[in-house]
Amino acid sequence: MTVSSTSNKVSYTGNGSTATFAYNFPIFASEESTLNVYVDGTKKTLTTHYTVTNAGNSSGGNVVFTSGNEPANTAKVVIERILARTQLSDWNNYDKYLSET
Repeated sequence: MTVSSTSNKVSYTGNGSTATFAYNFPIFASEESTLNVYVDGTKKTLTTHYTVTNAGNSSGGNVVFTSGNEPANTAKVVIERILARTQLSDWNNYDKYLSET
């Protein structure tokens, strides 16, 4: 799957009762290495603090906080997509373009 979205992060403000927060970008899997979730700057743990819906869906999905872990009133919730940085080109020295390019 090609990721063409430029949006990597969404932010919300908790109200003490809302448990579901949407993300509008594709993620490959509901793994911690693909998605980071923070509440007031503290990174939360997948399955302990939240679950993820629609992993692999190009239109996004939801982060659903588990019972008792809903963000407090005025708490800042940040959902951030993490993508591995890869280099798609392999340049050789003494070719048309130098590898340093």
